[in-house]
Amino acid sequence: MFECQRAPGAGRSHPRGHPDERGRCPASHTDRGARALEPQLQPHGDQLTRRHADIAGSRIADAGTGAGFPGLPLAVCNPQRHFTLIDSTAKKVRFVAHAVSLLELTNVSTVHARIESLKLTAPFDTVLARAFAPIPELLEKVAPLCGPETRVLAMKGKWPREELAALEAPWRVVSSRELTVPGLDAARCVIVLARSAGAARAAPEV
Repeated sequence: MFECQRAPGAGRSHPRGHPDERGRCPASHTDRGARALEPQLQPHGDQLTRRHADIAGSRIADAGTGAGFPGLPLAVCNPQRHFTLIDSTAKKVRFVAHAVSLLELTNVSTVHARIESLKLTAPFDTVLARAFAPIPELLEKVAPLCGPETRVLAMKGKWPREELAALEAPWRVVSSRELTVPGLDAARCVIVLARSAGAARAAPEV
């Protein structure tokens, strides 16, 4: 099992500018940072959810979520799915948990852990990864999150030709597409990966 983080101060309030239980950051500063995300969430999430059907299933993991992208915007756009946002940096997880509380998202859990050390009772349906690692290394690290039918969505910048050339069985590219991020004039793409059908049938249950 893994540790899910509650948002700092959830269930009680702090006077504006008063340090919260962490004793590190005034609540007003954290609130402003988290609330500043809200207007940015919908257009980013739309790139994966409204225009494309890349995400499969109801249990979604965001590996190395950082400040909560793409997990937070996708959770806003997909209230019927549950998102688990994972990062190894405690400060980032605390910020994301606080943003979840402020946005009143009931379909998000946060986890402070290294991806490769997680022990799950059931695999995720889809694993998201943005700027996490080269694709072969990414697939190795997220293996504990994946079952035979899990999709991995690797969000990259320029087309990762060399990374895909190093892709090994049983993983294969299911699809790929360019992404347009509002306000960002730079190359972005998403690579959808899955285990081959034969490998999926032969793989043991996770």
